[in-house]
Amino acid sequence: MKKKKLFLTVLGLAALLLLVYAVMVLSGHIANAGPFLVLFFVALAAGFYGFAHLRGYVYTIMIFAAVSLAMYYPEYFISVGDFRLTRLITPLIQLIMFGMGTSMSARDFESVIKAPKGVFIGVTAQFIIMPLSGFILASVSDFPPEIAAGIVLIGCSPSGMASNVMAYLAKANLALSLTITAIATLLAPFLTPVLMKFLAGEFIEIDVLAMMWDIVKMIIIPIGAGLLFNKLLHGKARWLDLAMPVVSMLGIALIIVVITAAGRDSLLDIGLVLLLLVLFHNLFGYTLGYWYARLFRLPERDARTVAIEVGMQNGGLASGIANSIGKIATMGLAPAIFGPLMNITGSILASYWHKREPKDKKVS
Repeated sequence: MKKKKLFLTVLGLAALLLLVYAVMVLSGHIANAGPFLVLFFVALAAGFYGFAHLRGYVYTIMIFAAVSLAMYYPEYFISVGDFRLTRLITPLIQLIMFGMGTSMSARDFESVIKAPKGVFIGVTAQFIIMPLSGFILASVSDFPPEIAAGIVLIGCSPSGMASNVMAYLAKANLALSLTITAIATLLAPFLTPVLMKFLAGEFIEIDVLAMMWDIVKMIIIPIGAGLLFNKLLHGKARWLDLAMPVVSMLGIALIIVVITAAGRDSLLDIGLVLLLLVLFHNLFGYTLGYWYARLFRLPERDARTVAIEVGMQNGGLASGIANSIGKIATMGLAPAIFGPLMNITGSILASYWHKREPKDKKVS
């Protein structure tokens, strides 16, 4: 009971900090209000941690704290001496992909044999719905070409590991989720550049072969190394299994902060509109993914899986691609926003579905 009161007190402090921030903004002191916004998110995360049903939002809220810090003090996240922090993005993505590989095995692909229909529908939905909806949103956005291309880029990326967590929480088909993520990720080096050339070619010049090689370096090689590591040392490196999720979360957080700092000026100009478009993109993914699956008569659990796989993209990979072609401050903005946002909407959707048993338990 005492602990609960303590966490409620911390939430009260968060509300007070938000009030102070709002007063400072309204009184024209927004430039000096940064510490209060950052501390608000930190206090909110600490308060949420005390309640089991809110704990899943702590990481995302801390991302917002870090992003707020980067928006107010970008100079600390652009370079350290002569070393530009954007150079860390590709190695971090490779480390995350290696971690993904260490957690994979041949069993993750069994659903291709056991349930080919669900896998095929999920993967095709992944590379049809999000790329096309991204292209439509980019076309109507009136954004500068490179920023518009970033919206298409996040749509052309595969799903990420966060979708597997949300599928589990939503009582969806976790095995199917893992398989769709794995196959979409392995197909990305070939499909993402081609889709970008076709859909984003009017916004920026796309070198398909160069982009393919960049994605191979960021995905195929690290995942292959992780699979080999898992095969040779399976069960002998438990410390790695425990460490990699933490490393992945910290890596993604650092990537988002670096992108935010690099693209701060553009975000100040178009941030709210870009946020709304990215939100629409994310929600289109959930909605169209679900009904696409139901159209092909997949059971409820599998339809939930497809919805989550389609709606939740690998923002880290999209950021790495933008960085590899030297456009992290423009093309990387939509992926940077998409990552934290999808975790919020995904958590809400997963919580909603968690309370509602699937109408049919049949697995495709």
